Amino acid sequence: MEAKAHARYIRIAPRKVRLVADMIRGKKVEEALNYLHFTNKKASKPIGKLLHSAVSNFMNAEDAPNIDPEDLVIKSVWVDEGPTMKRYRPRAMGRASIIRKRLCHISIILSDAIK
Repeated sequence: MEAKAHARYIRIAPRKVRLVADMIRGKKVEEALNYLHFTNKKASKPIGKLLHSAVSNFMNAEDAPNIDPEDLVIKSVWVDEGPTMKRYRPRAMGRASIIRKRLCHISIILSDAIK
């Protein structure tokens, strides 16, 4: 059985979130939460919340087997690019340069099958 969770419009660049997502891919939930707790990256907080949400989705499913949450495995996690907010900054000689504030969408799939 599998459970999914999605977080959309997270205000961190997808390139930075992928660094944290790569660390937890394929790990058990308990181990992944430890990695996220001790990682000094801004992206670890929203990924941790999303992982808790995915575990909750798995446990609240109607046909959920009696399985311990620590036995769940992160089957896949991916980070997609969201919309980019564009802001402008004044520059020399009356010009303006663009500032791109990137957003991302994070998705996690949990599975009870141990690899």
